[in-house]
Amino acid sequence: MRFTVSSTALSSKLVALSRVINSKNALPILGDFVFDVSEQTLRLTASDSENTMQTTVELTDSDGDGRFAIGNHDLLEAVKGFSEQPITFDVDLQSNIAKITYQNGLFSLPTENADEYPTAQTVGDAATTIVISNQMLAENINRSIFATAQDELRPVMNGIFFDLTPDCLAIVASDGHKLVRNKIYSIKSDQPASFILPKKPATLLKNLLGKDGGDVTIRFDERNAEINYGDGIILCRLIEGRYPNYNSVIPQNNPNELRVDRSGLLAALRRVQPFANDSSNLIRFHVDGSTLQLDAEDYDFSKTATERMSCDYNGQTMSIGFKGSSFIEVLSNFDCPEIVIQLADPSRAGLVLPSEQPENQDVLMLMMPMLLND
Repeated sequence: MRFTVSSTALSSKLVALSRVINSKNALPILGDFVFDVSEQTLRLTASDSENTMQTTVELTDSDGDGRFAIGNHDLLEAVKGFSEQPITFDVDLQSNIAKITYQNGLFSLPTENADEYPTAQTVGDAATTIVISNQMLAENINRSIFATAQDELRPVMNGIFFDLTPDCLAIVASDGHKLVRNKIYSIKSDQPASFILPKKPATLLKNLLGKDGGDVTIRFDERNAEINYGDGIILCRLIEGRYPNYNSVIPQNNPNELRVDRSGLLAALRRVQPFANDSSNLIRFHVDGSTLQLDAEDYDFSKTATERMSCDYNGQTMSIGFKGSSFIEVLSNFDCPEIVIQLADPSRAGLVLPSEQPENQDVLMLMMPMLLND
């Protein structure tokens, strides 16, 4: 079997696929890429047994069809260094050797029988389908993934929750201390359905999705999801379990509203946070009239910091504590110039919203307060 492919096209696809492969695998063949040549098209596959990624590359020339597996590391290191040029694979499926020829030389690598490669779990016929724009899905994953947990006792918190309802599609992530809820009103269904996307396939999508304006089709059942993102497919096993009722923790009546410049507050928090106690990372927010004061202190090392900034506030004077590093993460995952912080009292969660919501969406982030010592 012999075929020729563009070096840069092959390299970009293999780099994306390599992110699926684990450094250590229970099955050695899961350290390989699978090459499947059929009708002038090369289909590439990589997997870690729970997540499988497939993509295709058009061949410039092909003589014969066939399948083989080849180790990811050596091949990837070799093709990453090529400038744009044709690469020819000459594969002997009997002796399990692939000779790869390029402009200035050649190298050969052993291959394995692709039939030994595990097959991915497919989605059933009764699957639910969601169609969402490439850019919107990328934005929502980017905005949410930082809030997922790493909790062995509650694995449902370790992924992003997609909740399809008659009103909207809600995309939610929470670690119990912070929460992100994105509502997309242009996607809804009379038949409610939901799934929890694990962090690894979510991270893969975050790196793959661009702004090409295409659509992503997600098909899912109780156990698996198939995500078709244009020039490739991700098949993944979902996190099983019941996601907590996220709406119940969002306070509804927040009469105290603070409007402040996002980048200014983010810069101030980054200056003040190093002075906070290492174990608690507590930052005191004291708001009075048009002034927001941030205080951090670590009396064990005689460190304190205070910074004031102007704001627009229409509530009662209040001091409330938040974890500095978490608030920095929240602010970093907005892209608006101004944010609104809604507060009820120092013991209830604070809501952080963009000053202007994206079209057909409702973005909300929640921060649980910390107890102040005075």
